Amino acid sequence: MNERRAINPWVIAMTVMIATFMEVLDTSVANVALPHIAGNLSATVDETTWVLTSYLVANAVVLPMGGYFSSLIGRKRFYITCVTVFTTASLLCGIAPSLGWLIFFRILQGLGGGGLQPISQAILVETFPHEKRGAAMAFYGMGVVLAPIIGPVLGGWITDNFSWHWIFLINIPVGFLSVSLTTALVHDPPKFRRISLKESPFDFFGIGLITLGLSSLEIVLDEGQRKDWFASNFIIFFAIVAAVALVMAVVHELQKKHPIVDLRLLHERTFAVSAVMLFVLGFVLYGSLALLPIFLQTLLGYTALLSGWVLSPGGMAVLAMMPIVAVLLKHFDTRWLIGTGFVICGLGLIQMAGFNLTVDFRTAMWSRVYQSLGMAFLFVPINVMAFQHIPHEKTNYATGLMNLLRNIGGSSGIAISTTLLARRAQFHQSDLIANLVPGNPAYQGFLARAAQAGVLRGGLSAPDAARMAQGSAYGLVIQQSTMMAFSDTFWFMGVICFLLLPLLFLIRKTRATGPVMID
Repeated sequence: MNERRAINPWVIAMTVMIATFMEVLDTSVANVALPHIAGNLSATVDETTWVLTSYLVANAVVLPMGGYFSSLIGRKRFYITCVTVFTTASLLCGIAPSLGWLIFFRILQGLGGGGLQPISQAILVETFPHEKRGAAMAFYGMGVVLAPIIGPVLGGWITDNFSWHWIFLINIPVGFLSVSLTTALVHDPPKFRRISLKESPFDFFGIGLITLGLSSLEIVLDEGQRKDWFASNFIIFFAIVAAVALVMAVVHELQKKHPIVDLRLLHERTFAVSAVMLFVLGFVLYGSLALLPIFLQTLLGYTALLSGWVLSPGGMAVLAMMPIVAVLLKHFDTRWLIGTGFVICGLGLIQMAGFNLTVDFRTAMWSRVYQSLGMAFLFVPINVMAFQHIPHEKTNYATGLMNLLRNIGGSSGIAISTTLLARRAQFHQSDLIANLVPGNPAYQGFLARAAQAGVLRGGLSAPDAARMAQGSAYGLVIQQSTMMAFSDTFWFMGVICFLLLPLLFLIRKTRATGPVMID
């Protein structure tokens, strides 16, 4: 215990965040490398999407179970095991000889990485005193929020300058460093109580239900849009499996004295509201993160690197604001900070909804910065608030549940935002195409001018120029309908932020210093 007290808590924080940052980074770093992986392993780009899906599925399965396994074998030992599995799997991913093996190793990597987020957060909560918990969560948030933002940029740079293998191989030295530092510096807290297999037998049935339910749900969310949702028997099958397995898992876990996932924590009102808010935070963060690069690259013609530069200042804004928010937590009611965060984030998204095809780099960048400032006001206060009334012995279970909901929120955000984008584009296209009729003077005038330009400037014949003019008109319809769909989707996510504001009245009045104040 004396050895633990002699170690600066910020050294421990840095230690546990090294591997956690890399794990979160790996949720998005491979996205831009899929075409390269497909070409190198003789597969289609659609087939290589399972490189992403398999990792997310395995990650989701382990996230809620971290509390149980750390209680069983010890938090430090479980964390080191996760880092070791993650690092070894990263090496195997980097040298995978085929797509099948790469997907298998990504599953192993996701299983190892899934325990890192909740356990590192639990270590931070236990390491820092109550009055410094806001600073600890700010440090944790820098990694968890920043990693998926810089992931695509870093992945694109590595792939362009080296090869896709290195997006996995860079994890190896980081993993070795993490294991070494964790072994030397991190210890289970004095209050930490391990449970024995005799006291809590290994629940194969419960683990099986949770694994089946969460993996099926993740497959539905990740593959739904590509397979046209419930028009696909594949999606219908996994949706039914997910619903049945998760309902059975909830009933089963509530009956257990020592459950794998402690759902009784949701009886605590503040924790339950925090969980909902963190779900929405993941929804908005990952949803907007998926949409903005698509908008910049498909409609404005930005390169992957240039679109990354639009996103990067937002990440810097998160880094700059989180320590400030941690200080504000000591002086202001948590509810006011969360409300401020949702308002700023919502306004940033609604500003994005006002984009058009002439939006400049500066405007797009600053809109992302505004939204990111809101994220900084949300992540730290929500995480601090969530653990105000959670007993120390339940911290592992609480962090696992919170991280699971944030990740599912992220998967839902990507799935729903891309689906909404596709559906609204179809709606606007059918609406605009109704104007392309011979009786419309504006349409006829456009065709005449475009055909004339084709003859005079392009040297086309009159029939070829007429066909070219019609193609140009249809191209403009596609472009405008897609732009309108992006506006609708950004607006939808912005409104969600405002709709959460009434939940603030369900939260107990708290600050990050002193005793918890209860209304």
